[in-house]
Amino acid sequence: MTYTPSLKPNTRIDVADILRGIAIGGIVLIHFIEQLNFYMFPEASSQTMAVINQGVWDATFFLLAGKMYAIFSMLFGLSLFIQHDNQAQQGVDFRPRFLWRMVLLMLFGLFDLLFYNGDILTIYAVCGVFVVPFVRANNRVLVAAMVLFALQPIEIIYIIKGLLDPSTQSLNLGSSELFKAILPAQAEGSWLDVAVAGIEKGFLVNFTWAIEHGRATQTIFLFLLGILLGRKRLFYDEGNNIRIWKRVLVGSLCAFVVLFPLFKIVPEMVDIACVKKSLKVMLNMWKNLSMMLFYVSGVVLLYYRTKARDILIKIAPYGKMSLTNYLLQSIIGGFVFYNWGLGMYRYSGHTSSLLLGVVCVILQYIFCRWWLSGHTHGPFEALWRRLTWLGKKA
Repeated sequence: MTYTPSLKPNTRIDVADILRGIAIGGIVLIHFIEQLNFYMFPEASSQTMAVINQGVWDATFFLLAGKMYAIFSMLFGLSLFIQHDNQAQQGVDFRPRFLWRMVLLMLFGLFDLLFYNGDILTIYAVCGVFVVPFVRANNRVLVAAMVLFALQPIEIIYIIKGLLDPSTQSLNLGSSELFKAILPAQAEGSWLDVAVAGIEKGFLVNFTWAIEHGRATQTIFLFLLGILLGRKRLFYDEGNNIRIWKRVLVGSLCAFVVLFPLFKIVPEMVDIACVKKSLKVMLNMWKNLSMMLFYVSGVVLLYYRTKARDILIKIAPYGKMSLTNYLLQSIIGGFVFYNWGLGMYRYSGHTSSLLLGVVCVILQYIFCRWWLSGHTHGPFEALWRRLTWLGKKA
């Protein structure tokens, strides 16, 4: 398949680093309020504290859950486009090197599983392979693939099956049982117990949960979306891009206003369990997507057209070290909450867990500023980059 590279250079996109920083910060906060997939919260000290905890939980999930992951995934696709296009401009096919890069990402993910069973890097590594056939496809094929994965095809199949046969069971690959099997290691075990459980069961938990909850197909869609946005150069301030982002801002807000009540109401109107669950998964993915696009377009417009640019750019260092920050939050969070470390799951409710996450983000940010004052890449980013080009002649 012939691929025509861009005629313009793919320069560093500061607003993408800002969005990446916002996304990884939000992911850390979600993981901390969840106690890194532990969910063993102590009883609130009072009724007032119970109300506060529930409010903090609801607000955090409403604002961040699914949306930060979506931003992060979309930017992964953007990075793939930039790397591929830069090499294409030099007459090099980056796809074999990208597949090797996914092998390396899988290894990073396996390292992450030694500390946290909710790793997303292994999911990215597998979904990245599914994206490779579309990297050089024309825009029509790319958009067609995007629509297919965005529609949540697995859920559509189960909705149809449920309507034809109401006794059809919902998709269940066993993620709940695997997840429960990991809890004893987190609650009572050593780090080695957590690591073994993460490799033996956490790896499967991630994939089964991602398929059961629409995350796998959504991730592939978001990777493809990032590639398309990269081709269109929408993250640069050129042409009529700002006008496009204004339309995205309004359109995504309108979509969320419609999808949020649909998500709350429509599944509850259905009596068939299989159809109910699939509708909830599908509408939840679409709802999160609309809110994600609202966030992204808002940040882009603030950066390029307001004085907020000077404040937003300060987030960029945190986004430049997103891989390092992601892996470090697993190590830090595991130490904070699990039995092998401080065992804070015994004492920390929703509010205090979120505050611990804020402290983690602040400390990571300080580290990023310090590290990048003497290096061009974060430690894990530099390692991934060096290993990516292993064997390449200078």
